[in-house]
This record gives sequence, structure tokens and C-alpha cells, in this order.
Amino acid sequence: MTYAIVHRPSMSLDAFAAAGGVHPQLVTRLVALGLLEPVADVRGEPAFPGSQLARLARIRRLRATLPLNYAAVGVVLDLLARIDELEAELRRRSWT
Repeated sequence: MTYAIVHRPSMSLDAFAAAGGVHPQLVTRLVALGLLEPVADVRGEPAFPGSQLARLARIRRLRATLPLNYAAVGVVLDLLARIDELEAELRRRSWT
């Protein structure tokens, strides 16, 4: 049996910003703050996997619904990730 190797394309800074509905300067700022994590494309330029769009949307929702600065958004994102990990562990343990 053979499996196709699937290359998940990454988006350039401008394409990512357009897909996320934000200005490219905001994306650059979020990268500088460590809230988004680009990968390097073949030219060494920052590129963003599609999975980062969900994170950008979460950042935008947090900023829109709560009076948080970007540093606080980072803390909330870390806490939400930890909650996801703990819930996954709880589900694994309940199946054993």
C-alpha cells in the first residue's frame, strides 16, 4: 500500500493577513509578541501554516470580547491550551 505525501502549503505574510482579515503589520506585531509562529519558506521569508489562522481568529475574538492587551491574550492562550491538554488527558483516563 502506498500513501501520498501531502504538502501543506503555507501562506505568505500578505496572504495570511488577507485570509485572517487583518493588516500585515498586525501579523508582524503578533509574531514579535510570540502569539503567532511562522515557519520559513524556501527563501527564508516568514510563511504561515493554515493552522495559524485558527489561532489568529482566537486572538481576534479575545481582543474583541475581553478588555485584554496582547500580553494578556498570550497568557489566556496558554491557559486555554493547558485546559485542552488536561481535558484530553481526562478523556484518555476515562477510557481505561
